[in-house]
Amino acid sequence: MLKDKVGLVVGVANDHSIAAGCAKAFAREGARLALTYMNDRALPHVEPVAEAVGAEALLPLDLTQPAQLDAVFDHITALWGRLDFLLHSVAFCPKDDLHGRVVDCSAHGFGQAMDISCHSFLRLVRKAEPLMQGGGSLLTVSYYGAEKVVDHYNIMGPVKAALEAVTCNVAAELGPQAIRANVLSPGPIATRAASGIEDFDELMEDARNRAPERRLVTIDEVGAVAAFLASEGASGVTGTITHIDGGRHVRM
Repeated sequence: MLKDKVGLVVGVANDHSIAAGCAKAFAREGARLALTYMNDRALPHVEPVAEAVGAEALLPLDLTQPAQLDAVFDHITALWGRLDFLLHSVAFCPKDDLHGRVVDCSAHGFGQAMDISCHSFLRLVRKAEPLMQGGGSLLTVSYYGAEKVVDHYNIMGPVKAALEAVTCNVAAELGPQAIRANVLSPGPIATRAASGIEDFDELMEDARNRAPERRLVTIDEVGAVAAFLASEGASGVTGTITHIDGGRHVRM
């Protein structure tokens, strides 16, 4: 589905992350990829994924550092001169704010969560837009807690709701340029990022029990959907929140 396409994957933490599952699916479908890593401490965990997908570039990217963001897109411009798709799979909230009530969230924690989890997507989109002259696909990752109150998800619910709203606006604004923007909404998956959520095992068990399929989904299943949405087969799909959760979202 993605033969001759080039894409940037932001958010691989290790082989078990959602972004890793997506990168592997993109590669299986023929895409040429560039991956990023957060810092030197993360690099040894991301390098095996980059090697597995045959990434043509593995670049440092702390999304709070504008110079690194510029460097990533300068490299992509020099390497390919275009970009066909982008995956943003990044989220962060300070632990004290994540584990507390929404009512008690600090202004600093709320701002940091919104900046890294939501506004960083817009920063990537602004950089990607000029490289998508022939159209393209923009993907980000949310969760059912953006739609309903989910125990222990706390302030990340409103943050992900903002990300979903932002994506719909991006879809509307860039649609005339044939640039699509969509949200992947997987069920709970045991990733390093998810481990920061309090009582995450309980959340996974609840999802397993309530999903019509009575199971949790895998990063490979999320990747398969991401690859489709990045492809020309999904040319008519934009501004959509796609649940990959075994049907969990249909039940209270």
